[in-house]
Amino acid sequence: MSHEQRMAAAGIELPEGYPPAGLYVSAVQSGGLLHVGGHGPVRSDGTRIAGKVGGEIDLETAQEAARLTGLQILRSVRAELGSLDRVSRVVKVFGMVNCAPGFNQTPAVINGCSQLFHDVFGEAGVHTRSAVGMAELPFDIAVEIEAIFEVTAGD
Repeated sequence: MSHEQRMAAAGIELPEGYPPAGLYVSAVQSGGLLHVGGHGPVRSDGTRIAGKVGGEIDLETAQEAARLTGLQILRSVRAELGSLDRVSRVVKVFGMVNCAPGFNQTPAVINGCSQLFHDVFGEAGVHTRSAVGMAELPFDIAVEIEAIFEVTAGD
């Protein structure tokens, strides 16, 4: 089953995209790697999941924010490559969590994105990862995630 078929069978739909918040692009392909810059948890209505995890945001909501961020990343991947089927492997995920003082469950938060990538890409979605806590993130978003994908040549 292809990645696109697996995603459709699971009922996973990608959200609308949002333009970068500065002077940069969402993704850059270099050789066989696609580098996807930091994305955040933007809902379909354009609102963001914002706030401090471990403060006004609980772990479950933060995991939802990481999953939503993963969906935004996949939207950028599809826009850049034309199809998620060109992804041969998720190589690396770097997750940043907007933490309240004392919150130390950042890996559990970023699991929301990691699980999504596993659901879409199967074993090729299992990746290396860093999950770190930050004092602040842009626009007070709960999480920001970037990723690197290995890709096949396009048609």
